[in-house]
Amino acid sequence: MKKILSSLLFVCAICLTASAQYDNSKIQVGQKAPDLSYSDPNGKTLVLSQINKGRIVLLDFWASWCGPCRRSNPALVKLYNEYKGKSFKGAKNGFTIVSVSLDKTKEAWVQAIQADNLVWPYHMSDLMAWQSKAAEAYGVQFVPQAFLIDADGKILGKYMTSEEAIGDLNKLVK
Repeated sequence: MKKILSSLLFVCAICLTASAQYDNSKIQVGQKAPDLSYSDPNGKTLVLSQINKGRIVLLDFWASWCGPCRRSNPALVKLYNEYKGKSFKGAKNGFTIVSVSLDKTKEAWVQAIQADNLVWPYHMSDLMAWQSKAAEAYGVQFVPQAFLIDADGKILGKYMTSEEAIGDLNKLVK
């Protein structure tokens, strides 16, 4: 019995260490979300603070080459479709997703948006992969990674996957 308990404690310690390794300490819940201004696939400049006005935003960092990102995209599409038409406390303009790609090529980025049916209108990238200024601003060291931003531009939550935001979104639904 002592061996089993000892083994379980060891496994728990490893899991906690691994989790802490991926903790994003640059962004804190409650802080003002760093503003982003990057091009969409059509070359139009999108500005996060303008999209965010009066709206809850799930800021999703991903890449076309990221297997876990691509596997989680169907759930992200489902989340968007479920919440895009709902009313939220303190957010007169509802909810949307802003996707930030850590791709290097526009072609791969655009093909993945189409292939994964990422239907929301807000996709941005500086096409600098891991040298992305957006990733630097948000302390992103792995993808996928997501942040929930309230209608006043404050960080409500940070997540390893977008699906983790569902509990916080449900608290905000009217």
